[in-house]
Amino acid sequence: MPTPFPPYDPNGLDESDYHEGRGPRLREIPFRMLVPNLITVLAICAGMTGIRLAFENQIQMAVAMVLIAAFLDGVDGRVARLLKAQSKFGAQMDSLADIINFGVAPALVLYVFILDQARSFGWIAAIVFAIAAGLRLARFNVISESTARSEWQSYYFVGVPAPAGALLVLLPVYLGIMGLPIDKTTGFAASAYTMFIGFLLISRVPVFSGKGISGGVRRDLVMPFILVAVVYVSLLMSFTWETLTLTALAYLASLPFGARAWARRYGPKARLANGKPEDAGSDANSSTDDKPGTSEKPESSSKPEE
Repeated sequence: MPTPFPPYDPNGLDESDYHEGRGPRLREIPFRMLVPNLITVLAICAGMTGIRLAFENQIQMAVAMVLIAAFLDGVDGRVARLLKAQSKFGAQMDSLADIINFGVAPALVLYVFILDQARSFGWIAAIVFAIAAGLRLARFNVISESTARSEWQSYYFVGVPAPAGALLVLLPVYLGIMGLPIDKTTGFAASAYTMFIGFLLISRVPVFSGKGISGGVRRDLVMPFILVAVVYVSLLMSFTWETLTLTALAYLASLPFGARAWARRYGPKARLANGKPEDAGSDANSSTDDKPGTSEKPESSSKPEE
């Protein structure tokens, strides 16, 4: 029995999928192919719900929903690879979800909470951040299809990845919930900070990604590693806003050290010291970029991880 819905094909239809004069064949899709896309849809729902809660002045729940959306948007790609369910459809859908969850939702939550104190300037800051997140994701999508990648891109992002940008830009909200006064002065300060984070998203600052860490954990460090993770999660659950504030500040503080490490190992002076021409390969000022994300993170398809 024909249905009013077009057939779903995770990687698109080709000529072999069509009968003569009867359109595409309907074939069964394994359920495992749908799981990553369902996670992506849940992430979009969480991000949109966060926007609604912000307009209802339920700021803490709004931030929680945005962070949940970021978490779901970060695991869909890993689930896709685990289930061998990567698809072109999932890649496109995940990119759209990234713009909502890492760009639009944080910007609107921030505007409702504090940027509106700066009136038009605050709204401009929210727009700048949302557009910067979109540009960051578009740049990654283009570069992820390139086959020419430098060695250092296995270890560093170019610019702050979008998921980290969403975590960082909400810092004024964390501080406000902890008691920072919300007035015109803090509104303008938060607006300037929001545009600064947007700049970091589209900048060429090399940011350590951790993707190139291939070694395991030493046997004698397994237990301490687990305990540190437990302590962090416990702090996050018990002192949520304080822990998120310290996490955002620590990430910002780590950026100069990551850039310095990149310059020491892959910068022009390092290439000259190794006997390579100064224009060999690509550096952080070249035209080659990547996404964190991740994303910046894995997509619910074959897209690389940010």
